[in-house]
Amino acid sequence: MNNYEIFNETNEKIDIEEEKKLIDFALKHENLTNVNFNVIFVDSEKIKDLNKNYRGIDRETDVISFALEDGDANIPFEFGRLLGDIYICVSKMKDQAKEYGHSEQREMGFLTVHGLLHLLGYDHMTKEEEKIMFTKQEEILDAYGLKR
Repeated sequence: MNNYEIFNETNEKIDIEEEKKLIDFALKHENLTNVNFNVIFVDSEKIKDLNKNYRGIDRETDVISFALEDGDANIPFEFGRLLGDIYICVSKMKDQAKEYGHSEQREMGFLTVHGLLHLLGYDHMTKEEEKIMFTKQEEILDAYGLKR
């Protein structure tokens, strides 16, 4: 059984039920069981602070994932795999939805799936990695019905 928590640390309204449906779909799509992680919605100040302190980049970003697994190493946990945390900046999410001309739901879905894939070890540091990760992202979002 998968276990995740969703926290909204902002005053912004987040559709938690829709977020849960997407996460459940993505986990099933990827045949994941017994994974544990958190999704935390934060404001621009918090995500900028995280980005500066943990990545050395002094600016706001849209999503940051803190993966607890490194490569093929799984962290033993009584209730399955402990993946880590996904932080999503709500104001950046809303701005990007407008910029890209799609719904906030689509942008939230994109950032959630993007963060989850990072927790699972996907990355986009090279063109090849980017192609693999972004193809997987779009596959999940399209199958869920959150097309561009």
